[in-house]
Amino acid sequence: MPPRKLDIGFWNYDRAQALRDGEVKIDGVDARFHNGRIVTDIFEAMVKDRAYDVSDLGFSYFLRTMDTDEAPFRLLPVPLLHMFRHSAIYINKTKGIERPEDLNGKRIGELALYGHDAGVMPKGMLSDEFGFRPESCRWIVGGIDFALKPIDWLPKPVPAGVEVIYAKADDDLGEMLAAGEIDALISADAPKCVLERRPNVGRLFEDYETVERDYYRRTGVFPIMHMVTVKKELADDETLMRAVYKGFLDAKEAMAAKLRKGMTFNNMTVMIPWLSHLMQENMDTLGEDWWPYGIAKNRPAIEAFLRYHYEQGLSKKRWAIEEVFVPALLDS
Repeated sequence: MPPRKLDIGFWNYDRAQALRDGEVKIDGVDARFHNGRIVTDIFEAMVKDRAYDVSDLGFSYFLRTMDTDEAPFRLLPVPLLHMFRHSAIYINKTKGIERPEDLNGKRIGELALYGHDAGVMPKGMLSDEFGFRPESCRWIVGGIDFALKPIDWLPKPVPAGVEVIYAKADDDLGEMLAAGEIDALISADAPKCVLERRPNVGRLFEDYETVERDYYRRTGVFPIMHMVTVKKELADDETLMRAVYKGFLDAKEAMAAKLRKGMTFNNMTVMIPWLSHLMQENMDTLGEDWWPYGIAKNRPAIEAFLRYHYEQGLSKKRWAIEEVFVPALLDS
């Protein structure tokens, strides 16, 4: 039988590079790999044009498609992007925000969508642990650093009682934060004003690494931002789904092996001081498999995101793991 042709889209992740380079093959598959100018170009091509059979897709982006009549995709338990998000909350230091509770009632910017992937987790965590109420705030959705192309190819639900307005295409939420036009900002991308260390802006959690490591130790949640999706018509093909999953898993393990081997030589090929020490610290916190794939190792993070997405009014129902992942990998 000739190999199955699949179009696969994903961003420039080191954990998937071995697939693109051909070092790792997907058994029984003739894969063509695709990228985009920015990662949301890949998302748009998948959601709007069904351009790929298998694709990188933001977790919230995927869940929004589940509330459409077609519900066109299912998930593989391959978190292409894990990212702690206490560090994604930025503040104007003149606005009296000293504790997480002080965000209530504020005017807050959010990148791209109300409930973008890096917005769902901070709001949920703040609500669980600090009594944050998103509905008490006024939300301004827009871009930072460059003009944001409208995301008009995806459902954009806003729960009743939540005030959300959209900034102009050329407005910069980072500059609005620096100018005090908004009090805080939740964003996957770091605004230039913070990277430039302007004195009136900063992070809500300045020592965010310590806070995030403590959060993981207490909750077991290593937040998931992007997952691998497949077209629904492929989801019941057990042989194919297991092969695609194994391909992504083998690619991740190939990169992890290179990084571990690099520790022998103090990672001298990478210009990041103390990288080996950081890797060891990460393994001490997260375990030897510090970037886990599969349902079992990611269950706390998956269930947290599904719950937050529903509680924040972004899903019509609270989806169960069994409803959104391909059946063949529920035991992964």
